[in-house]
Amino acid sequence: MVIEQAKEVLKIEAQGILSLVEKVGPEFEKSVEIILEAKGRVILTGMGKSGLIARKIAATLNSTGTPSLFLHPAEAIHGDLVTVTRDDIVIAISNAGQTAEINTILPILKDMGANLIAFTGDPDSPIAKGCDIVIDVGVDREACPMGLAPTASTTAALAMGDALAVALLGRRRFSQDDFKRFHPGGSLGERLSIKAREVMLTGDRIPMVPLGSKVQEAIKEINNKKIGATLVVGNDHRLEGIISDGDLRRALLKHENVHSKRVEEIMSSSPKTIGENQTMAEALGLMELYAITHLVIVDGQIRVKGIIHIHDLLGREEFRLNGGLNSTTGAYR
Repeated sequence: MVIEQAKEVLKIEAQGILSLVEKVGPEFEKSVEIILEAKGRVILTGMGKSGLIARKIAATLNSTGTPSLFLHPAEAIHGDLVTVTRDDIVIAISNAGQTAEINTILPILKDMGANLIAFTGDPDSPIAKGCDIVIDVGVDREACPMGLAPTASTTAALAMGDALAVALLGRRRFSQDDFKRFHPGGSLGERLSIKAREVMLTGDRIPMVPLGSKVQEAIKEINNKKIGATLVVGNDHRLEGIISDGDLRRALLKHENVHSKRVEEIMSSSPKTIGENQTMAEALGLMELYAITHLVIVDGQIRVKGIIHIHDLLGREEFRLNGGLNSTTGAYR
């Protein structure tokens, strides 16, 4: 019962997000344009759960190159409106569009000359009518069985905020270097700038079997090196293919006696590769693009220099360098 209920919640929220796809149109594009042209910041406001969503969207916008801040509508009524200028863009988030505190400050913000954007589930609501642009983030139903707790509606608003942030990122041509500059204390910024040669597993740490080996040997190598794959190499360590756990599973379903097969019969013959001087940002981008967990580092002659597993790239608390731990974390390699 619990598992089925959880699955149903996820389905409802996923459907809520998917329903937004058809709602992204001229109003969304106009929002992007006025934010790009604005001399001020993006001010996010919302009460209760919508306020929490507004805070997160503001944080995402800041992370991706759009200066933003959160304004609590109740505090705004009592003096914090001074933080808003005529050059700012205000995004008001309210599913029903009836939030009294927001409806109180909207006319004042309009008189100040600020551009107003509504994220709301009711395009005919008072908040929608009080704004210059209306982004419809409405969903058919909440995941809450009583329809009372904001669930699918807040998820939808958050997703639309992410869509706005990413669209702005693209138009600003916000780069990996920009991300690093604005995240100087963040481990992600550090990881994005590291070169492949500093992170890749090398030497005996590389799982590798020669072309012509039996699959049984590949399984042993995968088991011994413990990163879920092995490379297949030819003469002079030239890369010929890769066998992952997934390749093994598919081979077991296809062949009755897979252990006696040769590796070239089951390997993926076109592994994704990068050069040792490429950055981890580039490596992560390739992994995400092709939905893979391993990346092979090769030289100009396609000879294997190393391998990266996504866990060594993203890590947990410490950042891994060539299979060890960064000494700056206090752990030894």
